[in-house]
Amino acid sequence: MNGTSSAPRRTANGAAGVPSRHGLASRLRTAFGVAVVAVLLFPVYWMVNTSLQGSENLLSTQWFPLHLDLDGYRQAIDSQLGNLGTSLVIASGAVVVCLAVSAPAAYGLSRTTVKLPGGGVVMTLLVITQMIPGIVIANGLFSLYNDLGLINSHLGLILADASLGVPFCILLMRSFMVNIPSSLVEAAKIDGASEFRVFRSIIVPLSRNSLVTAAVFAFLFAWSDFMFALTLTTGDTVVPVTLSMYTFVGAHTQSWAALMATATLASIPAAALLVLAQRYIAAGVTGGAVK
Repeated sequence: MNGTSSAPRRTANGAAGVPSRHGLASRLRTAFGVAVVAVLLFPVYWMVNTSLQGSENLLSTQWFPLHLDLDGYRQAIDSQLGNLGTSLVIASGAVVVCLAVSAPAAYGLSRTTVKLPGGGVVMTLLVITQMIPGIVIANGLFSLYNDLGLINSHLGLILADASLGVPFCILLMRSFMVNIPSSLVEAAKIDGASEFRVFRSIIVPLSRNSLVTAAVFAFLFAWSDFMFALTLTTGDTVVPVTLSMYTFVGAHTQSWAALMATATLASIPAAALLVLAQRYIAAGVTGGAVK
């Protein structure tokens, strides 16, 4: 007889050739996750697919772009390129304002709300501001902007969009800065560093992940804004891409390829930013959850 055993190889659960329950559950979770992602990404696929077919009628759009037609992109670039630039200027400005206001505020709250009684009330108020509908804020700003001459201006939209991002950015960065050891701050002060020097040289570098995360979300808030753009502009001098797409539908109802091409172009900056900053976002969002 051969010295080697001919017995069948057994798996972890002792049954020959039968996969373990853990392996089967892992495969099922993977399949479920893939199915969910496919459902979520299907609108994106259909948007890109329609933009590449030059379809004037959505009902005639094929499932796969077998015959590419870039006429929709030519129309989008000719008519919407300036509006994309306007949105980029407004979103970038909103990021600068959000970080300039939120970072010092988050640092101050991280050093006071944990020590002072009732300090949590400030954080509760910040959460409440996130619950106010944007249309309420937009209507309240219109009369103020009219008096200040900020209607139809880049600065007006930058400040309005930043008003949505500042509370969220403060909450995000404050939860991260609370976990920075107080001994680092105290050691720097003993060495003669001022409060501003401590913030600039210690807090900001250590909070890089939360700063990048806050910047990304502030950019997305401003980039996707429609309510402020519709309420605080009355002419054609300052038109973000979200508002131009809204008017584009009314003026070119049948030009679905151009509309989808505009939507595709408008999605590229946000998607690229998320891809480039994804590791900072993962660290920044979870950084304040671990003490």
